[in-house]
Amino acid sequence: MKTKTQAQKILSHLKRGWKITQSDAFHKYGCWRLASRIDDLKKLGFNIDKKMIERGGKKFAQYYLPR
Repeated sequence: MKTKTQAQKILSHLKRGWKITQSDAFHKYGCWRLASRIDDLKKLGFNIDKKMIERGGKKFAQYYLPR
């Protein structure tokens, strides 16, 4: 049985219409480097958008597939 890569898991997450942050990626998929996996997916031709979110005085990226 072939195990899905982190990028494949993240892409499946996004294709469901869900958004993802670094915290989500770490807790759900064990991914420490979400921005790198997003870059990998973009290089494969996927159009992934980013929105900057601010909570508790901290800013972070939230990635999603545009509709």
